[in-house]
Amino acid sequence: MGDTYIRHIELLGYEKRFFPSQHYVYMFLVKWQDLTEKVVYRKFTEIYDFHKTLKEMFPIESGDISVENRIIPHLPAPRWFDSQRVTQNRQDTLSEYTMALINLPRKISQCGHVLTFFKVRPDDLNPPIASHVKKPETFLMPKDSKKIAADITGPIILQTYRAIGDYEKNSSTEMGVKMGDLVDVVEKSESGWWFCQQTNKRGWVPAAYLEPMDGPDESEEQDPNYAGELHVVRKGYTAAQEDEITLKEGETIEVIHKLLDGWWVVRKDETTGYYPSMYLQKSGELNNPENNQLRNKGAPPRRSTIRNVKSIHNQGRKQISQETYRRNSVKYLVSRRKMKNNLIYKGSTITEKDETENNQSKAQPAIPPRPSKDLIVARCSETTKSKIK
Repeated sequence: MGDTYIRHIELLGYEKRFFPSQHYVYMFLVKWQDLTEKVVYRKFTEIYDFHKTLKEMFPIESGDISVENRIIPHLPAPRWFDSQRVTQNRQDTLSEYTMALINLPRKISQCGHVLTFFKVRPDDLNPPIASHVKKPETFLMPKDSKKIAADITGPIILQTYRAIGDYEKNSSTEMGVKMGDLVDVVEKSESGWWFCQQTNKRGWVPAAYLEPMDGPDESEEQDPNYAGELHVVRKGYTAAQEDEITLKEGETIEVIHKLLDGWWVVRKDETTGYYPSMYLQKSGELNNPENNQLRNKGAPPRRSTIRNVKSIHNQGRKQISQETYRRNSVKYLVSRRKMKNNLIYKGSTITEKDETENNQSKAQPAIPPRPSKDLIVARCSETTKSKIK
């Protein structure tokens, strides 16, 4: 197998299929050492057979000789009949199993048995379908795997988007589309690359080439946040258009608008411009291998570069000009400076007042309290008595 190995396995969810009969398959996104990403589909019975063979290959690590030496994770046996509820409830177990599997010693995690099982098969690329049978239903795992089963999305038919232009794929992990093609979106990444499927094809497509069937999708985008969110540049980029910004690796900038096509508006001092979101990392966040893989990929095309008069984006989409971004950003920065200066001025005024009062109290001698009336009468009587004597 050479240096081939799997970096990461992520359970995306499962599909309910109706051909040749109703059954369920789990969807795994497999990330390899060469940064390629493949989606494979496996029945639970297949996964369990794989698990049993793995235990036979490594009896010590499976605990067959001594229980305390077991490091291969447990996996419950399949039931006689897998209902949808059983399939759904088993997702957390499978997600933890695959995560533990990849973190085992190399002799196990990189053995031929593991690599062969998760390699793409012909059925993964061309799943068996029949035109008279209804379309498979896809159920996606929630982002937070700790959520209860009721929070899992489904039953759903994946959201369908239309391609607004021709896109030629540049790698095996991408998927090419033609103008007018309909694709189902499995995952929307902030990077601007969306994972899509179309009949017998699957891969990453630039979000800029896709639009929803019913209308422009700017409602999904956040409003500009001129307060800014601190990010660190993890990969430098040289501006190719006038409204983009050139930044170097390691610079700290502020993100003021996150757009769906993966090109965010950022601010450096009083300069604003578009920058690929996949090259940014939120300040304070730890680096992770998935982000590194994305940064090795090229920036997606910008939506504004795709010329197609038939696109509904050109009809109803509200575009914000770079001058508007800059003007509103500068306006916010000025108001923030004024507020800061006011706070400093008020603070210094209070300090000066306190110092003046302290100086005055030090310069003037303390005035003793006036004696009471009874004390004065008593002292006068004592003086009279002393004179008589």
